[in-house]
Parts: sequence; structure tokens; C-alpha cells
Amino acid sequence: MANVVEPVLTQGLLAALQEERIVTVATIDFEKGTPNVSAISWVYAMNEGTVRFAVDQRSRIVQNLRANEAITLTVMAEESVYSIGGKAAIPTDRLEGIPLKLALVEVTIEEVRDVMFYGSKVSVEPKYEKTYDARAAAKLDQQVLTAIQAY
Repeated sequence: MANVVEPVLTQGLLAALQEERIVTVATIDFEKGTPNVSAISWVYAMNEGTVRFAVDQRSRIVQNLRANEAITLTVMAEESVYSIGGKAAIPTDRLEGIPLKLALVEVTIEEVRDVMFYGSKVSVEPKYEKTYDARAAAKLDQQVLTAIQAY
């Protein structure tokens, strides 16, 4: 059902964003002023109005957000596609207890839009595989998600 707009995450989206999944991040490129889109997975919905994620502190996402706080996250969940718009802040440039240099980004949600095209639904959500050591990946994922939630 397209064109549904909410001021915060629904309970279904809140639950979906507390599980590992692919999320795209759209920011405004600080050099060109054009949209810049990246895919991330270290994302966690803290509550219905706040989403946090971690990215490399040298990421283009971080550079872009320092110049313009506008952000849109896109997620496939609940048989649809949702655009989550808001303002982003970078509470810390370095999450503690993580072997990588990761910045924490906190998004204050302003609107959630169902942007799925008319008369359709997502029948299979995208899946991905980590291409490095599975145990190391699981350990790192847990460290990052714990740090995101604890900050």
C-alpha cells in the first residue's frame, strides 16, 4: 500500500530494524551536492523515533553528514519498501571497544513513507552473506551492535 506516511517507525519496522538487514543510506554529497547512496548493515532502531548505525569514520557518509544533516534510510521489510527521513548527528567519531575505527550516526526520524509501487508487495527480502571468516564476522557484528546500543 503506497503513500502511507508516519511520523515514527511502526512496531513492525521497529522490530525489523532490530535485526540484521541491508539498509541503504542516502545523503547529500558534500562536494557535488548530489545524492550519495551507500549500503550498510550495522543498524539498530533504538526506539520508534531514533535509529543508530555505525560506519567507518572515513566514510563518505560521515563526510556528507558533517556538511548536511539530511538523511534518508531505505529498508525492505513488512512486505514493502520504506523511506525513513530525518536529521543525522554524529555523537562520536570512535565507538569504544571495537577493533575498527567506526563512527556512530544517530538519526532522529521525521517521517516514514511506504514507497512501494502501487499494487505490489515484497515477496522475498534481500539476503546477503559475509565473505570473510564467519566466526570473526559474528563476533564483530555483536561487538558493534552492543556498542551502538550502549552509547
